Amino acid sequence: MPETVWGKLSLGTKIVAQGGVEKLFKLSFSVGPTEKLLKTSACYLSTSSGPVAGLLFISTEKVAFCSDRPLSFTCSEGRNACSYYRVAIPLGRMRSVNPCENVNKPSEKYIQVQTVDNHEFWFMGFVNYEKAFKHLQRAVTSY
Repeated sequence: MPETVWGKLSLGTKIVAQGGVEKLFKLSFSVGPTEKLLKTSACYLSTSSGPVAGLLFISTEKVAFCSDRPLSFTCSEGRNACSYYRVAIPLGRMRSVNPCENVNKPSEKYIQVQTVDNHEFWFMGFVNYEKAFKHLQRAVTSY
């Protein structure tokens, strides 16, 4: 079975085991008492070591990403460890959300998120790119 299919099965199993998407969001990130989860999308986050599959969470206070499964890495002591890849960006720290596409392959579409301190995050592989972009843009502009 292709790795993508295994990843989607793993994600579905994780969501069910945690009690749903909202519960997974609350377990994965620090969530404020009045914070509401608005939208969740399966996608990939581009990293220096390649794309990482996971979930993009859009809430009333932040945009967050958590990988489908733990990633292995080498600790400073030289031993191997595993951890979920997590990113949380407060909406007040986001400068822009930009639609992008690969010039050579227009079907490859990305969403670039820029922060006020000049960090960039690139999300891709959305099932519905236009909806994901619209929800991200709406969250940032309505904050």
